[in-house]
Amino acid sequence: MRVLLAGASGAVGTPLTRQVIAAGHQVVGISRSQTNAERLRNAGAEAVVADVMDRENLLAAVRGVRADAVIHELTALGTTSMRDALQGTNSLRTTGTANLLVAARAVGAHRFLTQSIVLGYGYRDHGPHVITEKDPFAEPVSGKLGEAVAAIRSTEEQVFSADEMEGIALRYGFFYGQDSMTNMIVNLVRKRRLPVPSSAGFANFIYLEDAAAATVAALEKGRAGQAYNIVDDEPVRWGDYLDTLAAEFGARSPWRVPSWMLRPIPYAHAMMTTSMRVSNAKAKRELGWAPAVPTYREGIPLVAKASR
Repeated sequence: MRVLLAGASGAVGTPLTRQVIAAGHQVVGISRSQTNAERLRNAGAEAVVADVMDRENLLAAVRGVRADAVIHELTALGTTSMRDALQGTNSLRTTGTANLLVAARAVGAHRFLTQSIVLGYGYRDHGPHVITEKDPFAEPVSGKLGEAVAAIRSTEEQVFSADEMEGIALRYGFFYGQDSMTNMIVNLVRKRRLPVPSSAGFANFIYLEDAAAATVAALEKGRAGQAYNIVDDEPVRWGDYLDTLAAEFGARSPWRVPSWMLRPIPYAHAMMTTSMRVSNAKAKRELGWAPAVPTYREGIPLVAKASR
């Protein structure tokens, strides 16, 4: 297949580009900068320079391009503030998805994969219930997180309802690996500037290389109209994850604080007090995929090794 990949130079896009090519497909990566476009070409991909948020610019950039599938892996998580990152990512999930669907039709694609996230199951304590793709997803909520949930719902609904398009949603866990976000968390842990609420719940992670491998599997084997949870084999409490990270990097364990102390940072508070146990059984069964890095215990040493 020829794959038009939006976010090809990002956290998931970088290993994904490599793995899609290794699987025998061709990649046309979308980048906003000539520098990243050249990096993609050096990696064996074709590249176009475009801003996905500018529909006319995007359509002009892909004029003459042909592709069988489009993969949407864009976020704004590299921006300077959490507020900007959230707002930018929301826009990429709403307007960005709409523009990429128009581009998908323009290049002749019949398959469209979009990046979603397990937090769409709800920012709350889900207790011992094991969450599967059959559970309610992205139900409307009020408050500051309402826009984020609405954007998650939007990208999935747009892709699933697109005429003559095989739409698939990948509900990833929290990424970690050789990327800027993991580096930022490591630096905060080293400085003891990332406290853990005493009520911190269970989170679901996925090593970036495994996220990319699951995406290739979904590209090849995923069923139209389906969502897949892309998480590793074991949910972990935030405190245990960050303690393990600190130990691996020779730092002291993060402070434990009452949860109300994180309320001035609404997204961090909501994320770290949410508790869920998400199943990857459907992805294993239907995609023939399993994480090569099954838990954070194996993954965090890989992060530390790569940083040395």
